[in-house]
Amino acid sequence: MVRLPGRTGPRPARRPSGRRLRQAPGPASRARERAERSRTADRRVADRRAGWLRSALRRRTVAGQVFLLQVVVVLLLVLAAVVALVLQVRHDSTQEARTRSLAVAATFAHAPGTAAALTGPDPTAVLQPQAEAIRKTARVDFVVAMNTHGIRYTHPVPDRIGKKFVGTIEPAVHGRTVVEEIKGTIGPLVQAVVPVRAPDGTVVGLVAAGITTERVGGLAERQLPVVLAAAGAGLALATAGTALVSRRLMRQTHGLGPGEMARMYEHHDAVLHSVREGVIIIGDDGELLLANDEAHRLLGLPEDAERRPVTELGLDPGVAGLLASGRVATDEVHLVGDRLLAINQRPTDVDGGPSGSVATLRDSTELRALSGRAELARERLSLLYDAGVGVGTSLDVRRTAQELVEVAVPRFADFVTVDLYDAVLRGEDPEPGATLRRAAAGGIRDDAPLYQVGRQIRFIPSSPQADSLRTCRPVLEPRLEAAPGWLAQDPERTERIVEYGIHSLITAPVRAGSTVLGLVNFWRSQKPEPFDVEELALAEELVARAAVSIDNARRYTREHGMAVTLQRSLLPRTLPEQNALEIAYRYLPAQAGVGGDWFDVLPLSGARVALVVGDVVGHGLHAAATMGRLRTAVHTFSALDLPANELLGLLDELVARIDQDEPADGAGAPVIGATCLYAVYDPVTRRCALARAGHPPPAVISPSGEVAFADVPAGPPLGLGGLPFETTELELPEGSRLVLYTDGLVEDRRQDIDTGLEDLRTRLAEAGPSPEETCRAVVDARQPFRAPDDIALLVARTRALGPDRVAEWDVPAEPAAVGEVRASVSRRLAAWGLEELTFTTELILSELVTNAIRYGSAPIRVRVLRDRSLICEVSDSSDTSPHLRYANTTDEGGRGLFLVAQVAERWGTRYTAVGKVIWAEQPLP
Repeated sequence: MVRLPGRTGPRPARRPSGRRLRQAPGPASRARERAERSRTADRRVADRRAGWLRSALRRRTVAGQVFLLQVVVVLLLVLAAVVALVLQVRHDSTQEARTRSLAVAATFAHAPGTAAALTGPDPTAVLQPQAEAIRKTARVDFVVAMNTHGIRYTHPVPDRIGKKFVGTIEPAVHGRTVVEEIKGTIGPLVQAVVPVRAPDGTVVGLVAAGITTERVGGLAERQLPVVLAAAGAGLALATAGTALVSRRLMRQTHGLGPGEMARMYEHHDAVLHSVREGVIIIGDDGELLLANDEAHRLLGLPEDAERRPVTELGLDPGVAGLLASGRVATDEVHLVGDRLLAINQRPTDVDGGPSGSVATLRDSTELRALSGRAELARERLSLLYDAGVGVGTSLDVRRTAQELVEVAVPRFADFVTVDLYDAVLRGEDPEPGATLRRAAAGGIRDDAPLYQVGRQIRFIPSSPQADSLRTCRPVLEPRLEAAPGWLAQDPERTERIVEYGIHSLITAPVRAGSTVLGLVNFWRSQKPEPFDVEELALAEELVARAAVSIDNARRYTREHGMAVTLQRSLLPRTLPEQNALEIAYRYLPAQAGVGGDWFDVLPLSGARVALVVGDVVGHGLHAAATMGRLRTAVHTFSALDLPANELLGLLDELVARIDQDEPADGAGAPVIGATCLYAVYDPVTRRCALARAGHPPPAVISPSGEVAFADVPAGPPLGLGGLPFETTELELPEGSRLVLYTDGLVEDRRQDIDTGLEDLRTRLAEAGPSPEETCRAVVDARQPFRAPDDIALLVARTRALGPDRVAEWDVPAEPAAVGEVRASVSRRLAAWGLEELTFTTELILSELVTNAIRYGSAPIRVRVLRDRSLICEVSDSSDTSPHLRYANTTDEGGRGLFLVAQVAERWGTRYTAVGKVIWAEQPLP
């Protein structure tokens, strides 16, 4: 259905072909029509206010008549259902009373002992309790046993015993059963009388049972609410259906009555022909069904155009094809003669309407002159939008400048160059008067004679670029060949530029607030017209949007450089020298900047080495600074020779307190998490003790190449507190590789940690035997793909300190054993070729063994290790640690440890599970 302005309802009857449409009425007639339409609108508003339900119930409406008919039908059905229900219930109640009374009487009459009781001396005493029990169980009103003369022996009312039974008993006396309906003292009832026979068949008595009909009734009262509820539901459905139909009709007719709609049909031609747009209705077969006067005028249609195919009306082929196709068109512009028509076309079969299409035509010839400027404005807005989206996708200054070039070429300029101060490229504040460097360039061709990227440029004062830097305003040079200030910049190069065809220039400063970061130059060569003032404003806006991104990238470069400098100063630059492990490592910073991943290698006493890997959550300066504090703490705690689990416990307490001194305003972000893995390897026993705090488990590669992840209890991350850490000991064959890493290696947004661990296992299995080859296989393949998190990797291949480099003796707890120790040590040093260390070694061991004998407890043991230094160790089962002190001149003792400290390079104490070890190191000659 096609709805035209001021018209509702179906289309009027089609007029005969060839007949002209009626002419629009005159001014007086139109005034009367407007007055009539006003009155119609007022009546329509009043009708809407009256409500749709009242309209539906009015008898003169179809909906009201249907509603009344439905009400009558429902009431008749309900009445018939109630009558049928009452009759059926009455019949069923009587039948139920007859059946129950007869069954009760027959059951009692035939019960064992009933006949004997009736012929006994006292029937009432025997039968009265039984009769009452049966009456209550069977839910009847009475059960009466009597003799053949009708004298009662039992009754629910005891004072009626001995009186005559009311009812017909003669047939029962003669051996037949009697069932009758009577009206007794307790109301209408049904009673049954059954004879009681003796064993010889004679009737010795009678049994009667009765029940009132109301006792078995009540079904009607229970079913009647259901019938009434169904009636109410039917009435509700009828009301809802009538309301829905009435509301649908009112919505479709907009509240108009039949008379009002007739008047609307009378005036539809006037409305159709008064519009200033052409209206055409085409059938589904391409036949013209209707065209108003404006359509005849715009398209030049013949008089007999209606009922003819649109392709035979002599129209422009494009217009005829559009109208015949029936496709959807929105403001599709076609040139018809000297007119530019905007055509809109929509199908009419939407929502069940008739098939075909309707088209409107609007003369847009006056808009032709403005369309070019509107399109140009749209392109410029699109350019600014794309600049806002496409410039600044990264935080790299050069990349951001290149993105500006890519957006502007060739949509705005044929060539674009970006010149920035060197300080901006380094992330620093620019210095006025400094030289600029070409940071980005691009154009429609690659052979333009402009300065190349990376070239330092200093503009002379007369150049437009210097003028733009000085005034902080864009400068337009419409004709370069007539711009002496620009030509004097580099006469040889500027001459080549003009000969190349570049003829116009706009230079705009890159400003971030009051700071000038550089210049952007827009060059034109292909388009013969020079840049104009409007394009100058566009260039200024384009550069202003890009300047924000360039300044953000500059600030990020500065922040990133500071963070990288801090992190590099905190991470180990070189690994310490030691013989227990062959170590290789890799560190990859995160894509977004530096983070809190760290590692370290710490030599310990007794030729042992500690390996540590940690991760502070987050990125930036605060994460790097926190990492440095934790690394320093690990250095301090490891110097105490603490077990791995105790060291992590101290770190946990440190992280919990590490930000208590931060200000409450949030200027310093708190540590929200840190993990750590600490391992201590002993080359003498080839055992490795490990503990971890929320860190991924280490991988162990056997000498044969098998990869397994060590089963080390995870423990909570550092800073949570409350739970102890556990230590696991592994025995590693010589040549095993221990792989420690951070979670950035095995976990990211694209995969979970289980998948990452399996990938790591595969890469480790394929890696070469050396730690360097292992690092290369695991990390180097990831370097082209910058990870979102830091990656720290530490690979250590174990070595063993053989028996030929270790000497051990058990020492008795007596002073004479000191001399034996000195002799044994002298012989071992001679075997090792270290005779020149004999005196100092004997002195050290003498003092340490003497202290162990005097102040310690058995067992006492001496161990000497030949590693990068000569290590002397004395252990006992006491946990009392000796202290270095200065003895007075009058003291006879107290100078032993002082002498040890003087002749040894380092000395100290470490505790074990069964006591302590006092050690001292001497450098090898």
